[in-house]
Amino acid sequence: MRIMTIPGIFLLAAAGLVLFIKAFPVLKDNGLWKLLSSGSWKPSAGEFGFLPFIVSTLWVSAIAILIALPLSILSSIYLSSYASETIRRIFRPVIDLLSGIPPVIYGVWGTLTIVPFIAGNIAPALGSGSSGYSILAGGIVLAVMIIPLLTGLLAEIFRSIPSGMTEASLSLGATRWQTVKRVMLRRAFPGIAAVTVMALSRALGETMAVLMVCGNRIGIPKSAIDAGYPLPALIANNYGEMLSVPGYESALMFAALVLFAIVFFFSGISRIILNRLEKRFQY
Repeated sequence: MRIMTIPGIFLLAAAGLVLFIKAFPVLKDNGLWKLLSSGSWKPSAGEFGFLPFIVSTLWVSAIAILIALPLSILSSIYLSSYASETIRRIFRPVIDLLSGIPPVIYGVWGTLTIVPFIAGNIAPALGSGSSGYSILAGGIVLAVMIIPLLTGLLAEIFRSIPSGMTEASLSLGATRWQTVKRVMLRRAFPGIAAVTVMALSRALGETMAVLMVCGNRIGIPKSAIDAGYPLPALIANNYGEMLSVPGYESALMFAALVLFAIVFFFSGISRIILNRLEKRFQY
């Protein structure tokens, strides 16, 4: 079993190493700080500033988590504590089906519904003009994509809580909602944190859906209804087409390396936080 775990670690290290080797030319010519802090994107002049793409990626992922997490927690609490067995049997395959829908379908749905709604309703309500292709559209589409994943995993976490704990709380006179707040959420908090970071990693790496609805305009978005250009969309849009430009392939590999590092960083931080929360919230 120990031997079988080694290839996974080796593949992770090999992926990071290959990306670094491919990205080294642009790193050597521009320097790490300039690449990360500059907003100038002029490949023909050798200027590769990744700040707009990084900011757009973080914007979209943050909006997606802010929308999806509360809805997923409440939905999973309902399915695990309030819903009848008939409703559970209906919704479990529905959640699995939604989790398996290809991202391009969500992208098409976002283009046909979310984008016009933002352009015709949200932007005018905020006193601003927008084509609808925006950071907000990307965040909403991503939220809809990760809600089934979050809901399914969180429902399993809540169902794994020993029934004796909830029954003891109810027998002492607590209401079902008090039991949810003081027993289930407390017990499940480490799992909620781990699942949230897992969903965040999914959101950070999503390509097709955000490519279709974010607008793909280079520039630092100043609000949620501005167009953005996340890192996965940059790689998908340009790899294979712009490689004749000197340094462009290396720049795209650096974009992949940044995305790799962000996901790795969040995963590592979540593991540290999860270990501490498990000790703090254990009974």
